[in-house]
Amino acid sequence: MTPKQQGFFFPAEWHNHVATWLTFPHNDHSWQGDKLAKMYPQYFQFIKAISKGEKVGLNVNDEKLKTFILEELDRYSIDANQIEILINPTNDAWCRDHGPAFLINPETKQRMIVNWGYNAWGGKYPPFGDDDNLPVQIAKYRGLEYVTPNIIMEGGSVDFNGAGSVLTSRSCLLNPNRNPHLSQSQIEEYVCNYYGVEQVLWVNDGIVGDDTDGHIDDTARFVNEDTVVAAVEYNKNDENYEVLNENLQLMKQMRLLNGKQLNVIELPMPAPVVIDDFRTPGSYANFLICNAGVIVPTYQCKNDDVALDILSQCFKDRPVIGLEATDIIWGQGSFHCLSQQEPSV
Repeated sequence: MTPKQQGFFFPAEWHNHVATWLTFPHNDHSWQGDKLAKMYPQYFQFIKAISKGEKVGLNVNDEKLKTFILEELDRYSIDANQIEILINPTNDAWCRDHGPAFLINPETKQRMIVNWGYNAWGGKYPPFGDDDNLPVQIAKYRGLEYVTPNIIMEGGSVDFNGAGSVLTSRSCLLNPNRNPHLSQSQIEEYVCNYYGVEQVLWVNDGIVGDDTDGHIDDTARFVNEDTVVAAVEYNKNDENYEVLNENLQLMKQMRLLNGKQLNVIELPMPAPVVIDDFRTPGSYANFLICNAGVIVPTYQCKNDDVALDILSQCFKDRPVIGLEATDIIWGQGSFHCLSQQEPSV
């Protein structure tokens, strides 16, 4: 029986968390030169913000890195009792994509993990075998059953409303570098059966600088069961204008399972975040919803306050926390890309 047939589903991100899982950055191919050390202060502020409301599970590559982290926790006044450190060899930091997908069954009070396959966004960044093994390692650590669908799937490519709908992009899920043997309808069947949803909603593409082939967590996110915030670019000369406007128009036509039209709130893009002549995929949509608040990347830009205000209107039940991410974004991802939540049941 599939997880869906057993009553399991992937809950919305605002569902209460037991913990949030991170894979501690150590790969200087992602943050080249001095950029890895430079991003650590922002990363520890991220850990600190999450830890105010839940445990933080840290996958750490080796004992040397563990020693460094423990020293830094004290330096940043992070409560070490809120941090669970596991020595798990990894290739890179993007836990949203290679980490465990936790499902819950509220009827039986059980949880399980989906062990999706991971190939570093179509084989772009080998090796990735250690990252691909991580869900099984965490399932064993938590004592949870896991199921292996044997297809490629990344957590950043899907976003859930917790009421049967998932939002995704054609440019990623239908890319031949992931599952070339599957049609769109077959991929939808996997998504529904293994995430426990009823409806797949499709936009087309992603933003400039995103090497994941268009992950949804840079462009559109559910903020409640019937509402999404959609990244928009108002400068018609910007490279992102056309694709984001196209996605916006598609979402305005979408209807949910209950027949209601999807409520779409526009979320402006930051000014282009360019580092060493490279345009990074800076976006306010790459926020993490956790117990302590909604952690939003900011980019030293006039739209920072605009985005934080819009998101504060969307989330009345928890604070919206803006954290500087200009050094983190060089790695081509931000707070949502770096994290994967573990829900309570």
